[in-house]
Amino acid sequence: MRSTRAKVAVAAAAVPAASAVAVLAPAAPASAHGTMSDPPSRVYVCKDEGPEYPKSDACKAAVAVAGTQAFYDWNEVSLLDAAGRHRQIIPDGQLCSAGRAKYRGLDLQRTDWPAKRITSGPLTITYHATAPHAASNFEYYITREGWDPSQPLRWADLVHLQTFNRQNPTTFTKWTLNIPPRTGRHLIYSIWQRVMGSNEAFYTCSDVDFGGSNGPTTPPTTPPTNPPTNPPTTPPTTPPTTPPESGTWAAGTAYKTGDKVTYNGATYECVQPHTAIAGWEPATTSALWRTA
Repeated sequence: MRSTRAKVAVAAAAVPAASAVAVLAPAAPASAHGTMSDPPSRVYVCKDEGPEYPKSDACKAAVAVAGTQAFYDWNEVSLLDAAGRHRQIIPDGQLCSAGRAKYRGLDLQRTDWPAKRITSGPLTITYHATAPHAASNFEYYITREGWDPSQPLRWADLVHLQTFNRQNPTTFTKWTLNIPPRTGRHLIYSIWQRVMGSNEAFYTCSDVDFGGSNGPTTPPTTPPTNPPTNPPTTPPTTPPTTPPESGTWAAGTAYKTGDKVTYNGATYECVQPHTAIAGWEPATTSALWRTA
């Protein structure tokens, strides 16, 4: 009997101590996380393919540029202090990564990102939130007609579709967007801005394909109907100049396959067309450059 009382006393004494530990232990920070799952965002596509052994060339290139961790952390392409200042704090050319080097592979200007085939008209989309938060705003955009997927994505390339304010998302939330006519490959871009308890915002790029090709914004000039009957036979006295074999790498420059640059005393050859941004230096981006 005495032994039983002793055990009860010990158990009773242990309860306040355990409670004290629970009170003193820091709570895990609450954070909203998510991305578009249909049409799937680029980060969602590469996550589903598998970060270690992606299947598509685009995801392979994205992993080569920035590593695998970005696709394990697929639900946090975000900025903690956005507070609606998206255009002020995210530079052109870095919209898909939210300007974060960790996700810079998502900004690769490629025409082979896996894309969902869609048409104009009503489109049901799905957002996958692993930590939904109430009273959130969701903005949706699509790239303008004539947008070139091989060029950097700029804020000016986006056309507003719809905004859903004060939403209470669940794990999988669906909305319907009215998609305008488009031709070729395009992007649906989303911004999820938390309103209560945080200034955090999340950003997604989802590739879609309407079929056909992305024509230039300005149509090419019409060639002459009748070519000259007597073309000049004398070759030009000054042959066209040959592009230099090497140059100095610079952010903001559009490079094509085969271009050569110098960087930190070494020569590199471009292996994938792109417009350079800070963080894509030749020495650190083997998906874009190789030693010449």
